[in-house]
Amino acid sequence: MELNELRETIYKYALQNAVKHNGKAETGPVMSKIIAERPELRSNAREIVKIIKEIIEQVNSLTLEQQLTEIKAKYPELLEEKKHEEKRKVLPPLPNVKGQVVTRFAPNPDGPLHLGNARSAILSYEYAKMYNGKFILRFDDTDPKVKRPILDAYDWIKEDLKWLGIKWEQELYASERLELYYKYARYLIEKGYAYVDTCDSSIFRKFRDSRGKMKEPECLHRSSSPESNLELFEKMLGGKFKEGEAVVRLKTDLSDPDPSQIDWVMLRIIDTAKNPHPRVGSKYWVWPTYNFASIIDDHELGITHVLRAKEHMSNTEKQRYISEYMGWEFPEVLQFGRLRLEGFMMSKSKIRGMLEKGTNRDDPRLPTLAGLRRRGILPDTIKDVIIDVGVKVTDATISFENIAAINRKKLDPVAKRIMFVKDAEEFSVELPESLNAKIPLIPSKQEMNRTIIVNPGDKILIESNDAEDNSILRLMELCNVKVDKHNRKLIFHSKTLDEAKKVNAKIVQWVKSNEKVPVMVEKAERDEIKMINGYAEKIAADLEIDEIVQFYRFGFVRVDRKDENMLRVVFSHD
Repeated sequence: MELNELRETIYKYALQNAVKHNGKAETGPVMSKIIAERPELRSNAREIVKIIKEIIEQVNSLTLEQQLTEIKAKYPELLEEKKHEEKRKVLPPLPNVKGQVVTRFAPNPDGPLHLGNARSAILSYEYAKMYNGKFILRFDDTDPKVKRPILDAYDWIKEDLKWLGIKWEQELYASERLELYYKYARYLIEKGYAYVDTCDSSIFRKFRDSRGKMKEPECLHRSSSPESNLELFEKMLGGKFKEGEAVVRLKTDLSDPDPSQIDWVMLRIIDTAKNPHPRVGSKYWVWPTYNFASIIDDHELGITHVLRAKEHMSNTEKQRYISEYMGWEFPEVLQFGRLRLEGFMMSKSKIRGMLEKGTNRDDPRLPTLAGLRRRGILPDTIKDVIIDVGVKVTDATISFENIAAINRKKLDPVAKRIMFVKDAEEFSVELPESLNAKIPLIPSKQEMNRTIIVNPGDKILIESNDAEDNSILRLMELCNVKVDKHNRKLIFHSKTLDEAKKVNAKIVQWVKSNEKVPVMVEKAERDEIKMINGYAEKIAADLEIDEIVQFYRFGFVRVDRKDENMLRVVFSHD
């Protein structure tokens, strides 16, 4: 293979790799293509790598739009090679489907939804949709003390679900169903399946740990008659006991190796004078535990399939006791592992702590759906990520880079491209005549463009690190200039892209000084927020709130708000 032919082949594959990876080609994949096509060149690998690096630098200096134009004109067959799109992953079939599938999402409204706990919502909704079934939203808000609901969180959760495109056919609140739970508690006590424990908690623990070998203390009432236990239960409801003085327990297998399963608590007293419930205040003081309320509502609502994290495995077994005592068919339970988002805090308690200190739920540092939304992540991206992970018992880790890659693919065909300059330096541009820059607004829609007229002597802004003295720059879609840093001038050199290539001119974005739009970028970097000042071209003033655009050579941003003299955006990703 002659040198010119080799360079042409490298250029072809560098363009293909760049287009595939958002405008940035890499040496390794290009080298692999060359060796696969011409294995005899393997012995010359070191020399070939040098040429590849040189050509990649040239290709990467082009904008993605220019790369696409080049590859369409010269090597259209390479685009056809990868034209087929990856099909969106589908969920595996549900087990034991009989009749209508009914699923539910039962969040505790003690904080905003994040990527982890939204998984159950997305999977439950997608399965209901897959089977033309029914999806129910049930707020599990029966703990006014330890996991106290936040009144605003009910609306937060509904807002986040609607953003994801999730619709529910029924909405209910466990805190408004206490009379129903009392009815079932009475039945279980009447049948001898449950009892009222008035012992100190330490006494019960000793009894539990003895696995029934210890003589039952009188205060336990495990062996008391149903009538006696019903009387105690009515005293609980009538306020005759204080918090901690009585609980209702379910009778289970005393020999169970898991101590948490032994006679677990169905209902307990919570002093709602001290800890009022945000929805029902102090109307009730006997409150069901999660496991008791959940299985009753699952039965009442006809839930056929429950999708939950494997950390609830123990809860599943507890709920089976109720189901068996009542003679109910237990729902099919699909359990999945924990979902970790690399680089974000996933702890609900930590997120709540930040919120209590004044952090908004849409802080772009957080993995909350509101935070991801404000950062410019699309709802379809979130759904694709969750469906791609699927229902796996093993834990899964997703990096933000994965999320960004999926989001980028969705935004690339539709996002407007805007010139933006940070760390700006102002130069006067010396031209032989007025020039027009015709720049596509959306590369896939060539008819959508804007024209910027630059006259001799106009002042323009470029980035400081681009303004290297005596270097040749290509002002994107305008012309090629030489930098005279001392005199703050950009001197006309030549006009075409081909002429820029001959001198390896760096392609840079620019903004006319008299048309600049001040921009403040809010960028999340781990636990910190970095503010970046810059200027965008005139068209940025027409952007809408929530619009997601790409700033050339900077990244995707979401328009957060528009002040009188400032466009404020949130950085999404590269």
